[in-house]
Amino acid sequence: MARLRVAALNEGRGAYMSWGLIGIFVSLALLIGLAYRGHSVIAVAPIAAAVSMLFAGVPVLAGYTQIFMPALGGFIISYFPMFLTGAIFGKLMTISGFAESIASWIARVVGARHAIFITALLSALITYGGINAWVVVFTVFPIAKSLFQQADIPKRLIPAAIAAGFLTFALGTLPGSPQIHNTLPTSYFGTTTFSAPFLGLITGTVMFALSIGYLRWREKRIRAAGERFGDLTVMERRGTAPYTMDASGDDSAVQSSPGAGGTATAVEPRRTTLPEFLAALFPLVAVVGANAVFTFFVIPAWNTDYLSEDLYGNVTVADVIGVWSVTAAMLVAILSVFALRPSKARELVDELSEGAKNSVLPVFNTATEVGYGAVITSLAAFTVIRDGLFGMGGNAVLTSSASTAVISGVTGSASGGLAITLETFGDQFAQMAAAQGIEGGIIHRAVATASTSFDSLPHNGAVITLLLVTGLTHRESYRDIGVITIGTPIIGVALIAGLGFLFGAF
Repeated sequence: MARLRVAALNEGRGAYMSWGLIGIFVSLALLIGLAYRGHSVIAVAPIAAAVSMLFAGVPVLAGYTQIFMPALGGFIISYFPMFLTGAIFGKLMTISGFAESIASWIARVVGARHAIFITALLSALITYGGINAWVVVFTVFPIAKSLFQQADIPKRLIPAAIAAGFLTFALGTLPGSPQIHNTLPTSYFGTTTFSAPFLGLITGTVMFALSIGYLRWREKRIRAAGERFGDLTVMERRGTAPYTMDASGDDSAVQSSPGAGGTATAVEPRRTTLPEFLAALFPLVAVVGANAVFTFFVIPAWNTDYLSEDLYGNVTVADVIGVWSVTAAMLVAILSVFALRPSKARELVDELSEGAKNSVLPVFNTATEVGYGAVITSLAAFTVIRDGLFGMGGNAVLTSSASTAVISGVTGSASGGLAITLETFGDQFAQMAAAQGIEGGIIHRAVATASTSFDSLPHNGAVITLLLVTGLTHRESYRDIGVITIGTPIIGVALIAGLGFLFGAF
């Protein structure tokens, strides 16, 4: 009788587990499908989370108030300062004319026809400088939009061009990147952020070249179909685009000629002198430089013993230095805009509120995604996904990369998926690699790159933020974002595995 009860109990658990797995994939499909069709993730993510909880037999209200909302609120508490200062900085770069000055000088020297290359490279450099991904979007977009307008390149390619720099190789593939994707593996594989330097550089270069090649090909295809920069996007037709910047840097609707869709003529770049360009570039340099100074010198020199008090969360300075340094750097950059444009001080002050407003929707969209990921990872069925991936066996590089990529895709977060994977399997991956004679630097570089692949499905918070800031929809731009942010990292992992097998972690 006891055996029968145990068998029945196990059978019941198995049924719940099966339904839980089905629920995860149904909720994920629902979230991706509705997000792709343009529905707000703020509404969709709680619904998708509820679906997964219903299938798993978890109390929905308790899951919503005790798991979903604390994760959402925790994200806003931690990262809203960066969203706020980043949005204000991006707005001031536009109003001050600095964004247009940078774009004009680069377009004149390099050629506006290379707007895609310039945008991707600038995005990558800022990301590699340690700036938070969301801040990169706010910083680069005004420059990218001005460049694309001057070159008359269809604006639907702007998100993919920005993503080519800040959502792929600059996060974890390039050695020395200060981003969390490159720092997390060091604790598990006995590596440093500079491990496998040439392997990372070669792979990153290939990923970047593939991205630019694809986007140039897409530009030719879209142009051949008659689309130009001035054709209104869905959000512009609705009057809901966050930014609609003309060539002068003023906020106004992009002018187009009459007719369906309208077609704008290419804008003649304003002639910007080298001193003007350097002045306009200074706030961007200030972001990267101040971030490094606060990270490595200023904040570590402070006496932060008070952080151990309950009043301040009983944390260490290592827990907050990332947010502190970036927020402080953005404030320095904002002040530098005022210092360099005193004649526009009143106008800049007037736009502070508008910039702040631009931060609210992106932070809530991203935080809602974090809440969804917290619900999914809390379900018992999620352990089946993790264990199944690890149970594949075989090559340590491929097993660890596949596990990281899939878990990052389910959670919609590269850093979150990487953290979950390494926390669960990091020691086992390290042991497997050692048994197979695989150097730690290779597996480090592989999992860091893999985390930036399937995480970029349509429900990814950074993707949603990117589309919101650029004023485009999934239907208009996600195809190109997906090719860049999913396709090139997969190729990158394969290249790391191949080169690592031939030459080791060189």
